[in-house]
Amino acid sequence: MKNPIRVYCENNATFVNVEMGTSLLDVLGQLDINAPYPLLAAYVNNRLKELNYRVYTPISVRYIDTTHFEGHRVYQRTAVFMLQQAVEQIYNDKKLHIRHSVGAGIYCEVDGVNSFDKAQCDALIAAVAKIAEQNLPIHRLKEPTTDIIAKFEAAGYHDKVALLRTCPRLYNNIFYMGSGIGYFIGPLAPSSGYVKLLDIRPYGDGFMLVMPDRACPTVLGRIPKADKVVGVFRQFHEWMDIVGVPTVGELNSRIIQGDTSELIKIAEAVHSLQYAMVADKIYKARKNGGAKVVLISGPSSSGKTTSAKRIGVHLRVLGLEPVLISLDDYFVDREKTPRDENGDYDYEALEALDLERLNDDLRRLIAGQSVEIPRYDFITGTRQWHEQPLQLTERSVLIMEGIHGLNPNLTPAIDDDIKFKIYLSCLTSVALDNTIRIHTTDNRLLRRLVRDYRTRGNSGYDTIARWQSVRRGEEKHIFPYQENADVMINTSLFYEIGVLRSIAEPILREINDTVPEYGEAFRLLKFLENFVPVPMDEIPLDSVLREFVGGSTFKY
Repeated sequence: MKNPIRVYCENNATFVNVEMGTSLLDVLGQLDINAPYPLLAAYVNNRLKELNYRVYTPISVRYIDTTHFEGHRVYQRTAVFMLQQAVEQIYNDKKLHIRHSVGAGIYCEVDGVNSFDKAQCDALIAAVAKIAEQNLPIHRLKEPTTDIIAKFEAAGYHDKVALLRTCPRLYNNIFYMGSGIGYFIGPLAPSSGYVKLLDIRPYGDGFMLVMPDRACPTVLGRIPKADKVVGVFRQFHEWMDIVGVPTVGELNSRIIQGDTSELIKIAEAVHSLQYAMVADKIYKARKNGGAKVVLISGPSSSGKTTSAKRIGVHLRVLGLEPVLISLDDYFVDREKTPRDENGDYDYEALEALDLERLNDDLRRLIAGQSVEIPRYDFITGTRQWHEQPLQLTERSVLIMEGIHGLNPNLTPAIDDDIKFKIYLSCLTSVALDNTIRIHTTDNRLLRRLVRDYRTRGNSGYDTIARWQSVRRGEEKHIFPYQENADVMINTSLFYEIGVLRSIAEPILREINDTVPEYGEAFRLLKFLENFVPVPMDEIPLDSVLREFVGGSTFKY
C-alpha cells in the first residue's frame, strides 16, 4: 500500500490504514462496527460528510445512523429526492412541494393536483419503492454554478435557479440519481437502496410522507392530531404566496432589489394583526365570564415573553388590565429540583414547579384576595418575594407564560371555563426552495444562540451542547399539549434569518473544530450562506425579533 492514510474510527476506537482516495463507505467495510441500523453518513473531523466522501489525509471518523438527528435528516433528504423523481414520473414533470413536518411525517403537495386519494398515494409509494429496489447510486458533484443553473432551468426548477442566483458562488453542489438531478443542503445516502421504509397517506390537499421513528427506525413514526398547527401553516403558506416570497430565492431577490423596508413592514403588520385578534377574542371571552387566566405556552425561543407583552398592550386598548406572571418564579428551591437521566437539574420537568403554591395563589387571586407572589433567584437557586403583594381588579386579566402552560396538570384547581390557552411557535413559513423546507428547530436555535450569547453570556458551544436536551424536553412537555390551545400564533418573521445571519455567524465561528458541537455550527454556517443579510435598522422596537437581537422597548 503506497502512502497509506491513517483513519481513526470513533465508533469502536480503532485505527485502520487505507489507500489515499478511499471512500468512507469502503473504509466502513474494513471496520468491525456493530451497528444495529444502516449507517448513512459520517462526521469527519466533526464535519458531516456523505459516505462517498474520499479520504486524502489522516482523519477521525464517526459514523451515524437514523437514530442520530442528522442521520435522520439524511434519510429524509434521500426520501425527498426519490419522491421528487416519482412525482415527475407519474405527473408529467409537475413539481413536488415540501411544506412542513407533522410528527414523523412531512406534508407535501404537487403543482396542479388539489387532492390525493389512497390509489394515488399507493401509486406514488410504489414508484418510490421501485427506485429503492433499483438501488440507484447517488452522487454529489461540485460544478460551476452557471452550469448547475442551466441544468435546473432546463428541468423547470425555477425555485432552485432563484436561490442559486441570489447566493453567488463560483462552484456549487448538485446531486445525481439515475436520470434525476437535485439540490440539497447536507449529505444524502450513498444510494436509493438505503431508504426502504416509507409510507404515503392522503392528508389535507396533498399527502403525508411518513418516515421511520427516529428512536426505533424499524417502524413508521406516528402522525399526531395537529389540525390547528397544520391550519396555521396553511394560512401562512397561502399568505407567503400572496406576498410573493414563498422561497428564499424570491425573498433574496426582493431584498437585493431594495424592498427590505416594505417586507419588514408587511411581516410586522401581520404579527400586530395576530396579537390584536387574540386580544379581541380574550376580551369577548371575558365579557362572557371566561378568560380570567390566560396561559401561554410554546417551545424554546418562540417569543413567549414578547408575545405576552404585546397581547397585554392590545388588552389595555380594550380597557382591560393585563397582569403578567412568569411560571419560572414558581420553581422550587434548587436543592428540591428533580434531576434528569444525566444527573443534571431538570428545570423543564413539571415537578420543578411548586404546583401546590401556584394553584393556591391562583385560587386566591381569582377570589379577589391580596397575594404575595414569589420571585425565583436563578443565581442563588432560592425563592425570593416581590416587594408588593398582588391583587386583581374586575378589569384584570392574569397572563402566565411558560412551557407547561397548556398542560392540564399545571392548574388542576382552576376551572377550565375561565382559562384561555394560547400556543405559539416559530413556524417557519418560507422555504429554501420547493423541496428544502427550513426546519422550525433551526430557526429557533438561531434565535436562542443570538439571545443567550447577548443576555446570558452563553457561548455558541454552550447553546448547541444544550439544544438536544431542550428538544427532548419540548417533545415531552410541550408538543403533546399544543392542540389544547384555543388559539395559535405563528411568531416567525420571513425576513428574520437574514437578520440573524450577521449576528450568529461570528458566534458560530468561535466553536473549535475539536469538539462534536462544531459539526452543528458548521452546518448552520453553510445554511446561513443562503440568505442575503438584512440590517436591523428598520425592525420595530416592539418586534418579537427584538427579544433575541436586542433593542426592544420591552423590559425582560
